[in-house]
Amino acid sequence: MDVRFSSRASTQSLFEQVYEYIWTRIQRGEWKEHEKLPSVRLLAAELNVHRLTVFKAYQLLKEEKKVYVKDKSGYYVHPGGAMPLDNLDSPIVSSYVQKSHLSEIHKVPVTYQFSYALIDPNLLPNRFFSEYVKEIFDLYPKVLSSYSTVQGDEELREALCRYFMDMHRFHLSPEDIMITSGSQQAIDLLARMLVQPRDAVLIERPTYSAAIDIFRQLGAQLIPVEIHPNGYDLDQVEAYMKRYKPRLFYLNPTYHNPTGYTVPAEQRKQLVELAERYRCFVIEDDPFRDMYFESEPPPPLFSYSVEGYVVYIRSFSKYVAPGLRIAAVCLHPSLVSHFFTVKSLADNGSPLLNQKIFLHYFSSSRMQQHIEKLRTALNVRKTIMEEELSATAWRWNSPAGGLNLWVKLPESLSMEALLAKSIEQSISFVPGSICDPLKETKSWLRLSYSYISEKQLREGTKLLISMASELAGTVE
Repeated sequence: MDVRFSSRASTQSLFEQVYEYIWTRIQRGEWKEHEKLPSVRLLAAELNVHRLTVFKAYQLLKEEKKVYVKDKSGYYVHPGGAMPLDNLDSPIVSSYVQKSHLSEIHKVPVTYQFSYALIDPNLLPNRFFSEYVKEIFDLYPKVLSSYSTVQGDEELREALCRYFMDMHRFHLSPEDIMITSGSQQAIDLLARMLVQPRDAVLIERPTYSAAIDIFRQLGAQLIPVEIHPNGYDLDQVEAYMKRYKPRLFYLNPTYHNPTGYTVPAEQRKQLVELAERYRCFVIEDDPFRDMYFESEPPPPLFSYSVEGYVVYIRSFSKYVAPGLRIAAVCLHPSLVSHFFTVKSLADNGSPLLNQKIFLHYFSSSRMQQHIEKLRTALNVRKTIMEEELSATAWRWNSPAGGLNLWVKLPESLSMEALLAKSIEQSISFVPGSICDPLKETKSWLRLSYSYISEKQLREGTKLLISMASELAGTVE
């Protein structure tokens, strides 16, 4: 194979490109478990790079336990690295094992959709929107003839600024807010702005799977921080900040995805203090804040930010109108110009029509009525799923808000087998390993109770439990 690398062809350093080349071939199964890898000399000649470059790549793979060394023999593939492609007829299961990409699971149409952390479209004010959009064209007759600014519609940013100041006591101006096409774009742009290859990034374990993919694609060194029902081990967080000097900490502290946990208020202030002390940016992803069932959650970390190390992402896509893809990013003034640059390279501004539609709905009394009804509907759906799951020995913490249950199954049950059988029966869910930076969370799964009707929710949960019981009996 004639492969050539150029330092000009990638933002990665040369040895990182070699590292990715080796690791990709291992993942694809081109080099099997315990198979001897090409020598440093041979691989350097094949890739037209210096031997030291290959040596550094092998050493990093060794540190990460993706390869191992036999004295005077060379490098070998560590068990667990290659993708088990045999007997995986389902492309969804194949993708889960190979890449852990949530998007592949979403592609398959199923009747019982437990993998979507989205709101049932029937719970959204669709008819109201269809009539309401006509009014927007009357108010802004040239809306389709204009681009938005890169930073976002000024009228919308002013409205959001007032909202954040009134609701959360944020200290900011409209110039400190950027509008993006959803929170995932915001995470991606912030990562591109702040992270260089091999930068240490603290990330919750488990966490939002797309964030794992984004940071990993940029070559970041992911440092997992366990999240528990009562938050984080702050001594561990501080130790990691001292040791790794991370560039940032990505977290979702309110009705956390996938666990549903909420970090208590006292920890939020301490986290901000740690971030400022160790000069570690915090990216606070907050897409579920309004989806509480009883009392409101603690204030965002951004409320405690003084020196500008917290960046706040607030998505409104989940429960207002997913098709609009609106999120707001609140930043310290010193970061705005940098974010402006990466945003302009991405799309030169989010669609203006979407922003105007969202602005006037967000400011209406209808919006608050909608949210209150939605909270009730989601709480009912959560209760239905928990009622069905209570007949099992499965474990979970009942969340105080959000869209998901994080469920622990018996360790003897094969998640791959359950996923394959579920898809055959038109059920989808999110395997826990997809949400794990280490891909080791084999006995957990995320069940979203928000997307399908109450009737389907009960039927689908019963069917999933029945299939799991059958598989468990087969194992025994």
